[in-house]
Amino acid sequence: MRMYRLGELAWPQSVAGEAVAAVTPGDIELVAGWLAAFHEEAQPYAPVLEWRVVAERRVGAGQIHLWRDEDVFVSLAALSAPAAGVARVGPVYTPPAYRRRGYGAAVTAKATAVALSAGAERVVLYTDSANPTSNSIYQSIGYMPDHDAEERAFS
Repeated sequence: MRMYRLGELAWPQSVAGEAVAAVTPGDIELVAGWLAAFHEEAQPYAPVLEWRVVAERRVGAGQIHLWRDEDVFVSLAALSAPAAGVARVGPVYTPPAYRRRGYGAAVTAKATAVALSAGAERVVLYTDSANPTSNSIYQSIGYMPDHDAEERAFS
């Protein structure tokens, strides 16, 4: 895993659509499904959570932002409330059919801006250091590599 920290936020250009906060019951269902899909794709070894419960909590706390293009939701970015001046963005998920169009970068930039406006002095996120796509996306919007870490499981 690689942790990135925000330098100066750079908004992606020419990305179709807009960011909206997830707020409706329908949004909760979408978010729950996408959190499960992210888990299966990026963290299949991690414990499975009650995704609907997680979605309800995070949507209720205003922590989920969606990117919408022509009335279709195409990407998601979550953020944490700042703690000790630090907010974390994640997870970020774009379904495979909508990738490589800038949606993930755009919704991540929006979540980052929301974290800053909520009082975060620093914003961080983690990514798979072996994933060149996510690493380049985050750097393109102003995140800088901070340090690498390993996840280990003992049984």
